Amino acid sequence: MSQSATLILVEDDTRLRHLVTEYLEQSGFTVIALADGKTLQQTVSASPPDVIVLDIMLPGEDGLSLCQQLRKHYQGPLLFMTAKNDAVDEILGLELGADDYVSKPVEPRLLLARIQALLRRTRQRQSALNASLRFGNLYIDKEARSVTLGDENISLTSHEFDLLYMLAENAGCVVHREHIYRDIIGREYDGLDRSADVRISRLRKKLNDNTQQPYRIKTIWGKGFFFVADAWQ
Repeated sequence: MSQSATLILVEDDTRLRHLVTEYLEQSGFTVIALADGKTLQQTVSASPPDVIVLDIMLPGEDGLSLCQQLRKHYQGPLLFMTAKNDAVDEILGLELGADDYVSKPVEPRLLLARIQALLRRTRQRQSALNASLRFGNLYIDKEARSVTLGDENISLTSHEFDLLYMLAENAGCVVHREHIYRDIIGREYDGLDRSADVRISRLRKKLNDNTQQPYRIKTIWGKGFFFVADAWQ
């Protein structure tokens, strides 16, 4: 796959940072490598990258906090690297807006494959034809990739927007988890992965759904999720 993308890598381990940088540059990326997050916000604001790879355990401000700040103005693909093989960190990262994660020790080929999958889906979204959707007070503008609920503009990450659009264009039908993992998350569903549930939870909060008893985006246990078309008045 030919690449011409710019990538920001934030990793404090000097050896790993050099290894990943060299591997990705050989794969065609332009890599901006940072040892910590001190200049990350400034770097992203000056020239938004195509993708960010962010270590969680960093000196000073950690990756989770940096991700939370970045998501206020950067909506592109963001992938976490974590040395803690801990589901809590992975879920928290997704809740804060990360699109994917890999665990250390990082296999460079796996990291490259995950990055390519994120970029491929991003480019497919950008080239998609406009097809806006309206349900009562909810308006989803596919071309502008914006969502309005009543008079409020709802800020969504790219993957949150794609997930909402998938649910909305299949309103009245169950969208199966396997479909979401394959087309939105970019991997096969293994029966245990909670990534889709975390993203659905974030959507519910942003769209003023009842998180205890959802009535706008319902969970169909053992199957997937159901977008209720007439719940947006």
